Amino acid sequence: MSTTTIEPLLHRCRRETSTFRSGSKRFRPSSLPGFPRRLGFHCWRSFFCEFKPPHRPLLLRAVASSSVAATVEAFESSDVFFKETFPLKQTSLVKGKIFIRLGHGKKEQDWKLTVGCDVPGKWILHWGVSYIDDVGNEWDQPPSGMIPPGSVRIKDYAIETPFKKSSSSSGGDTLQEVKIDCDPKSSIAAINFVLKDEETGAWYQHRGRDFKVPLMDYLQKDGNVVGPKKGFGALGHLSNMFLKENALDSKNQETSTKSRVPQRENRLEGFYEELPIAKEVAVCNWVSVSVRKCPDTAKSLLYMETDLSGNVVVHWGVCRDDAKNWEVPVSPYPPNTVIFKGKALRTLLEAKEGDSGSFGVFTLEEGLEGFLFVLKQNENSWLNCMGNDFYVPFPSPTISSGLPKQGQTEGAETPGIPAEENEISSHSAYTGGIISEIRNLVSDISSEKSGKTKSKEAQESILQEIERLAAEAYNIFRSSVPTFLERAVSESEELKPPVQISTATGSGFEILCQGFNWESHKSGRWYQELKGKARELSSLGFTVIWLPPPTDSVSHEGYMPTDYYNLNSRYGTMEELKEVVKNFHEVGIKVLGDVVLNHRCAQYKNQNGVWNIFGGRLNWDDRAIVADDPHFQGRGNKSSGDNFHAAPNIDHSQDFVRKDIKDWLYWLRKEIGYDGWRLDFVRGFWGGYLKDYLDASEPYFAVGEYWDSLSYTYGEMDHNQDAHRQRIVDWINATNGTAGAFDVTTKGILHAALERCEYWRLSDAKGKAPGVVGWWPSRAVTFIENHDTGSTQVGSYFILDFPPIA
Repeated sequence: MSTTTIEPLLHRCRRETSTFRSGSKRFRPSSLPGFPRRLGFHCWRSFFCEFKPPHRPLLLRAVASSSVAATVEAFESSDVFFKETFPLKQTSLVKGKIFIRLGHGKKEQDWKLTVGCDVPGKWILHWGVSYIDDVGNEWDQPPSGMIPPGSVRIKDYAIETPFKKSSSSSGGDTLQEVKIDCDPKSSIAAINFVLKDEETGAWYQHRGRDFKVPLMDYLQKDGNVVGPKKGFGALGHLSNMFLKENALDSKNQETSTKSRVPQRENRLEGFYEELPIAKEVAVCNWVSVSVRKCPDTAKSLLYMETDLSGNVVVHWGVCRDDAKNWEVPVSPYPPNTVIFKGKALRTLLEAKEGDSGSFGVFTLEEGLEGFLFVLKQNENSWLNCMGNDFYVPFPSPTISSGLPKQGQTEGAETPGIPAEENEISSHSAYTGGIISEIRNLVSDISSEKSGKTKSKEAQESILQEIERLAAEAYNIFRSSVPTFLERAVSESEELKPPVQISTATGSGFEILCQGFNWESHKSGRWYQELKGKARELSSLGFTVIWLPPPTDSVSHEGYMPTDYYNLNSRYGTMEELKEVVKNFHEVGIKVLGDVVLNHRCAQYKNQNGVWNIFGGRLNWDDRAIVADDPHFQGRGNKSSGDNFHAAPNIDHSQDFVRKDIKDWLYWLRKEIGYDGWRLDFVRGFWGGYLKDYLDASEPYFAVGEYWDSLSYTYGEMDHNQDAHRQRIVDWINATNGTAGAFDVTTKGILHAALERCEYWRLSDAKGKAPGVVGWWPSRAVTFIENHDTGSTQVGSYFILDFPPIA
């Protein structure tokens, strides 16, 4: 039987993705007291079992007959022995359009580029510019005057600007847009951009590449140009786009017809284009199942309801053992039921009032182990439970048989049954009696509440009795355990030691010093200069130092690595690096290496002229590059994180890539003497791969750079930054807690609090620290500045003179 898998509601550690919001019920480490340092989250099953939709009464206002109504009402009684709500997740394709407009601003000489989208979502415009004289560099940051409010700089090559609701939209219109000011006299040749859906982490591109809006006519020879249609323009080849004639400037169009020669002056021409876009949106529904015993016939009555609309068919059967083999039960069957190939039944659920869902009641014989089902909405849409059938277990008949029968003396032996089995039966009867007493006491409390009787003494007395019975049951359980355990240990040959998990989080008392800044490479002998500062840094109390990226790199700073095993960089030679590490070890300071695992610069072009063939000892080909990197024609799998557009993004799902990286990190530990790692741009790949690398290299300390934009509303930072820190916590969780992360959330909040005297930002709604340190302090690495913020990159550095605290 072909079914569609219902994925868990938790996204696989990927991008997250995966975006987390304020108020999410997903696990936060700080929610448990004494949260252990080494913890792996394995909560898929419990998540499904505990998922509950908003309370919906099972009593239906209108049913086909009074007997069915009475049956449904009975499912609100206290004798229901199974009740669970299963989540159903599907994807729905939402279609819309992206529009791009270049036109005049408020003044005739001003121009404005508008990019909009009418598909619902939290959209981000990831964009940059290319300059006339900067040949070969497609992405660079624009002048400050072009950057809209609320934008965030991404390294030194791009800008991310959140879309805002269009001023022209009204009512339920979902139109969002970004407006960018363009100076016709600037040296900008083109504006490049892609759209990013922050809710899903998906990127939207133009024919697999960046959108390009030329500000110079000659750039239109590029087949990926978006702009006014001219003789050799790309738009004539795009069948899925159309040009709105009434949006064109007729005067500019006549001028362009007369002359095809690009001019520096008056080179901008207004245009308007629309492109189709389709987005998969998650649709969450539910199906609820309740089971009770029929007091008259001793059969089981199963009630099912769902919020799915339309005709919903239950494809179902029963099983009689743990093998869960489908069988057709004996009749009676619900109305609108047919037998399917003699192996299962199909029942059309009855619609509830107002098309608010559907329901059904199933009568099942005694002696069954469970009820199996999947849901069918149409011929191509089947809903199941994470790739398996939904399964509803029935209580074992041995539970009720364990209670003493009327007329039988407790402890008396049953003829033909050994004394040991009689003793077990006696224990079962006794514990069954305790369970029954507890249930009765709970019913007493419930009846008191429903009768509005608020006798505090009576309720406390009942609760004390429940505690006594629970303790008694616990003692019975404990008394039966030692014999079994002793026998199990004596029969085992040898206990195997537990598997050790690398936890690269240090002692928790580390004070980290970044041993370089953005300009340190310029001397060409930074290792030599740093070597003489070891004792001074030790005397200041630093216990760990973070050294710059050691590998040969296209960029002088080291963050565009080429040959991983070539450690001769702008900071010094490999031998000088070894000496620096040795000097710091002599004064008791541990050393972190800055490793760039997300991307790597190729050294050779392929047959299409694209740089995607690597050299050196790790001479990978384009299989090592993710397939959805828009620039480098990778043949690997899709990325498990966010793409870094300036270099090929490595596909960590490839076995040969992971093996080579593990070998390289192990080699760095042994050859250079690094004690741990600072991990660059960890947003780019799944944290689970990193756990594999840490287990192989066994570092003392590791910290990831998960740099992400905080939440803003109309250019103002939100007080609630739970969604931002949740993404960092999710990445740490993906590593199984084996690494820490820089607390970027706290860094951003401190800026707003100190620069504007908004000290109310320094605690969240629950009175805790508002950053990662408030949720997972043992994995949060707080910081004031680094090479990206407090350096000549002019990032988010702290002001020198803080305002006084009142």
